[in-house]
Amino acid sequence: MLSPARYLLVILLSLIGVHFLLTITHEQYGNAISFSHLKDKLSCPAPSETIRPESFAESEFKNTTQRKSNAAFVILARNSELNGVLESIKMMEDRFNRNFGYPYVFLNEKPFTSEFIKHTSDIISTKAEYGVIPPEHWYQPEWIDEERATQGRLKLQQKGIIYGESISYRNMCRFNSGFFFRHPLMMKYDFYWRIEPGVKFFCDLDYDPFLFMQDNKKVYGFTISLYEFSETIETLWQTVKDFMQRYPEHISEDNTMRFLSDNGGESYNLCHFWSNFEIGDLNFWRSPAYMAFFEHLEKTGGFYYERWGDAPVHSIAAALLARRDQLHFFNDIGYKHDPFMHCPTGAAHTKGKCWCDQKESFDYDGYSCHVKYETAMMPSTPAPDPLS
Repeated sequence: MLSPARYLLVILLSLIGVHFLLTITHEQYGNAISFSHLKDKLSCPAPSETIRPESFAESEFKNTTQRKSNAAFVILARNSELNGVLESIKMMEDRFNRNFGYPYVFLNEKPFTSEFIKHTSDIISTKAEYGVIPPEHWYQPEWIDEERATQGRLKLQQKGIIYGESISYRNMCRFNSGFFFRHPLMMKYDFYWRIEPGVKFFCDLDYDPFLFMQDNKKVYGFTISLYEFSETIETLWQTVKDFMQRYPEHISEDNTMRFLSDNGGESYNLCHFWSNFEIGDLNFWRSPAYMAFFEHLEKTGGFYYERWGDAPVHSIAAALLARRDQLHFFNDIGYKHDPFMHCPTGAAHTKGKCWCDQKESFDYDGYSCHVKYETAMMPSTPAPDPLS
């Protein structure tokens, strides 16, 4: 009678024999248990690989090979604004970019921390670049009369104007007005989408706004328009009028003056596009017309003696230097920058699976300029014939 050990040995030898016989008589069986096949099945991913669930990987890289514009998101932020930045770009990724794959450019007057870079790059689906703003593009120029600038800040502070006392806010407005599109990291791009920390995007986008701008020759897109504080731009419109008189060749024949003025340009009605949301053509800002416009404004010192915002500066330039058909209201992009929100209505709200409340949309609020924009976009009424 066989002992248990000998019994197990007999069984093992029998299995080896059957395995050998199947290996030489059945090719598929031999391939399935080959060393190379087992190695592929059991080996661990290389350390540089990122492991993701298959469904996530498919959605993340969906459509990234389709036609794209030469474009990027641009985010001006401080290291201390990390949480707000993460909130904004997470919504952008979920609502649009993980299906379209556009890069990000982060800009700061100081170097970004390793923490900021790690946390932001971890949640985006494409590449990101992090740049420091050249000092001459950010800080108050030496030729500014500081005593006059100080008096201007105190005047606005006493009136309770938001950021009235802030030099850094003025630095930001000047930078966005004349320099962001010339930053070395931005020079390789043709279009941009500006994102601010702590904003919300409410609707899914199944098309590419960058390509829409490019294919339709648009230069400026927005979602919200409103009135500016008159105290912050007391001399801006006169400076603009001086520019129009000096450089008539830069003013578009089919401009959108009716959005800016209720009396043919004699005075400014304070309407502007809220520039914390912008989708635009970088080459429009780099054009001789806009550069002449910015330099004309810059030499007056109004960014520091008053508090000229980049929103009215961009809006006035887009309305005067571009044609009306080159501006675009992105009705289907739900967006909020406290305290104002644009929420698509009707079919656009349903199609975008928007989660904003349509009743809270700012479009027709009394402080909104949207009605003026709609009026300005209507065909002009021909002037009556004086001889008739």
